[in-house]
Amino acid sequence: MTRHWIIDRFDNAARGRPAVAIGGVSGGGAEAAAPARRPLIPAAVLVPLIERRQGMTVLLTKRTDHLSAHAGQVSFPGGRIEAGDAAADAAALREAEEEIGLAGREVAILGRLDTHETGTGYRVVPVVGLVDRDFVARPSTHEVEEAFEVPLDFFLDPANCQKHRRPDGDPQQQVDAFRHGRHLIWGATARILISLRLHLARP
Repeated sequence: MTRHWIIDRFDNAARGRPAVAIGGVSGGGAEAAAPARRPLIPAAVLVPLIERRQGMTVLLTKRTDHLSAHAGQVSFPGGRIEAGDAAADAAALREAEEEIGLAGREVAILGRLDTHETGTGYRVVPVVGLVDRDFVARPSTHEVEEAFEVPLDFFLDPANCQKHRRPDGDPQQQVDAFRHGRHLIWGATARILISLRLHLARP
């Protein structure tokens, strides 16, 4: 799998379907949906793909334990869409620069995946970008405990997505998650990775 193949997948999809609006809603299921009575906060995340010598990887972050939301969880760089952001893409790039030192000039935006709603009240637009192969993450110590990469092929294998006990809340609740080394990747991040797999698998 090469960067050119991935670029072609997004180019083909862009020709065959309308762009995803910031206000769009994906079919995330009951587990993904925030309560209807609560207004959702627009947010965006960057899904960074990097072509390394050993193959394509996905860059992820582990949030620090002291944050008020999603503390200690594995996530993509991202956050709220602010009034000064021209679009979801701009918000995702701004947050990526703040969290891992990724400058906008080091990213080629490929497109967006379906919007996801979270149980914590966010409507998240995943923005997929190809990152310069020489990029080295410089995590913000305030927000990011570590940045790490996982082979894209790992997430493209459906067998690697399994039911795991939810790490917070009801211990009896099972959620779709990926276990890679010492990291459990679940919640909206796992759903976005599943969405990426389905997107790349489209004919």
